[in-house]
Amino acid sequence: MALGKSTAVVIGSFALGESDRLVTFYSRDFGKIRGVAKAARRMRSRFGSALELCTLGELVFFDAGRSELVRVDHFDITHPFQRVREDLERLAQAAWIVECVARLTAERDRHVALFGLLVRGLRALEGSRKPARVAICFGVRYIEALGHRPRLDACVECGRAYPFPRPSLGAGGLVCEACGRESADTLPISPATIGAAERLRSLSWEEALALPLGRAEAELAVLLEAQVSRLIGHPPRATKFQRELRRLLSASGEHAAAAGEARL
Repeated sequence: MALGKSTAVVIGSFALGESDRLVTFYSRDFGKIRGVAKAARRMRSRFGSALELCTLGELVFFDAGRSELVRVDHFDITHPFQRVREDLERLAQAAWIVECVARLTAERDRHVALFGLLVRGLRALEGSRKPARVAICFGVRYIEALGHRPRLDACVECGRAYPFPRPSLGAGGLVCEACGRESADTLPISPATIGAAERLRSLSWEEALALPLGRAEAELAVLLEAQVSRLIGHPPRATKFQRELRRLLSASGEHAAAAGEARL
């Protein structure tokens, strides 16, 4: 039975049986690993709160080699990202980030740069930057790290060089107007958003977080969501959580405004 050790982030956790937990980690040295944490759901479990989503820690596991599941021996917390879990907006974006990693990576496929990007994204969510901007910067780099970088210098269908009028974005990159008429699976994209995407890819992480995007930011978020949904095969579950959160925050804001008017 082989012993494995690695720094890792919890990217998924589900109840298993009466007291166990099935946990998915993304580790620096082994990539995505799924393992069983015995008795993790008992009141006096030795794991405590270590297996909460987004927790960064040191993972030790045993691999018998008979299945994809390992046996989690212990997971010592390095950084709990508590501030992320205490704020719903940060948590919603963190859930989207870890779901992307969980669904679009293969078992035991080591990718050190991707692990670094995941940790960098979670650390940024604890900072002062807007959570939505952090998710965009992560998404742009994540798609590129997976080898799905969209082509933004020419139409992916006919090869026509950009710029051209009324561009749209398809599965592999830009599509010109003529080619776009033949495909229903494209989304309009403005020249400002194309330029913003190129700049985000070329800048350092901190520069990308600080880059003014204006109206292009909202369009980038929609296009990234569409690209991730194509790769997964359906929209991420975290997207539903984000929509529900926006609805609740909007309703709360309207209620507070109505109460203020009533007091006046």
